[in-house]
Amino acid sequence: MSRHYLIMVFSFVWICSEIALARYSRLKTDKSAGRDKSSLKWLWIVIITAISLGVFIGLQRIGAVSFAFDYAPFLGLALIIAGSIIRWVAIRTLGRFFTVEVTIFDDHRLISIGIYRYVRHPAYSGSLLSFLGLGIFFSNWLSLLIIFLPIFSVFLYRMKIEERALREKFGQAYLDYSGRTARLIPGVY
Repeated sequence: MSRHYLIMVFSFVWICSEIALARYSRLKTDKSAGRDKSSLKWLWIVIITAISLGVFIGLQRIGAVSFAFDYAPFLGLALIIAGSIIRWVAIRTLGRFFTVEVTIFDDHRLISIGIYRYVRHPAYSGSLLSFLGLGIFFSNWLSLLIIFLPIFSVFLYRMKIEERALREKFGQAYLDYSGRTARLIPGVY
């Protein structure tokens, strides 16, 4: 089985799971009205564009890192899988409070258990780890940059919006929580 076939099959499953998640967790009410600031739309636009360009470049020779050609696909795939697991654990921990839109429910609770004890945005950490893995998979530094940097930037924008909504809802409790947790990577950021 070629490495490109492997990544295409896994990417198909990954994309289908994200589409199903988006459809399942999309709100049927207006609880997110005005909070999202079009960040979900920009997230999808940037992800689709960056991945399309990154995969195209990744399949070319320009930017290829030949010494990593044998190992990078396995490392990349391992990061994609690890990132997906982290994301799904985070979503499962949030339970009914997880939505694809930035949303604060009337009975919303600040979740600080499990993976949220250490990281404020573990679902994004997992997604970013997966996108990093996808970039590494192709053994191509241009592909890595094209995939990871724009997606990382749009996730930063999204986190800023979410954190503003959480500060408005929880005030000092959220500020205290932010003070003792990392945004994406424990002990780093």
